[in-house]
Amino acid sequence: MPLITMCGIPASGKTRRTKEIEKYFQDRYLAEGRTLRQIHLINDITLGFSKNSYKDTRIEEKNSRGNLLSSVERLLSKNDLVIVDGMNYIKGFRYQLYCVARAVGTPHCVVYCGTPVEIAKIWNSNRAQEEESYEESIFEDLVSRFEEPNDRNRWDAPLFTVIYDDVSVPCDSIWDAVMNKKAKPPNLSTIAKPVSETNYLYELEKTSQEIINSILEAQKHSVGPEHINLPSRNLTISELGRLKRQFTNINKMHTLLDMDRVAELFVEYLITSLN
Repeated sequence: MPLITMCGIPASGKTRRTKEIEKYFQDRYLAEGRTLRQIHLINDITLGFSKNSYKDTRIEEKNSRGNLLSSVERLLSKNDLVIVDGMNYIKGFRYQLYCVARAVGTPHCVVYCGTPVEIAKIWNSNRAQEEESYEESIFEDLVSRFEEPNDRNRWDAPLFTVIYDDVSVPCDSIWDAVMNKKAKPPNLSTIAKPVSETNYLYELEKTSQEIINSILEAQKHSVGPEHINLPSRNLTISELGRLKRQFTNINKMHTLLDMDRVAELFVEYLITSLN
């Protein structure tokens, strides 16, 4: 079953639209006489994170994104529907979600709640007392860091944009995109070259570290690594190491990965995350 990734600035109506999509899928399953599979909603509330988690991007926010990604990896299958009800405002993180869906072999789409900042700010301040709102400083910071989805990016496609005053979500189109379209085949695995888990992790770490070493070595001579379109600025060891750990976490469960493509996939991940 598919992965539906919600996206938008804080207080842009994502949870309301998520509930509309959930109800539509439940009703259509029953109307068509299909066996109703489980629908998993994943958001900060279900994961136990408060909106103040976004105050410290280095610790709490990183933990919340890590937990969200782990939940998607655990729950996503060909039988259940997963809706990620969150801002998902970093394109690199949306790419990670896209990779998980591709690895499982299930369809994926992005629903963008297009709400102007001033209206979202009003909605945030008007939230009921029992519903937590964002502090103003956190709200402004998240808005400034938001990376709007673009359907030219494969991890943002198909993309459905819902304007704040739209009467409803284009649920018919979303259903068609994730239920009637065939999922793209996984590009991270192959049955042609199985390897043991121990050797797999070793080769994954070794290959990605070799690429990082070549980037750092090229920077020492004030040149960019050949055939890798990375930012013109110097990249730090900690920055590259963080991306290597993320890449490893995404792929460590795919023990049938074609080892000949590890370097290619890691370079692609670096380019996507850094650019």
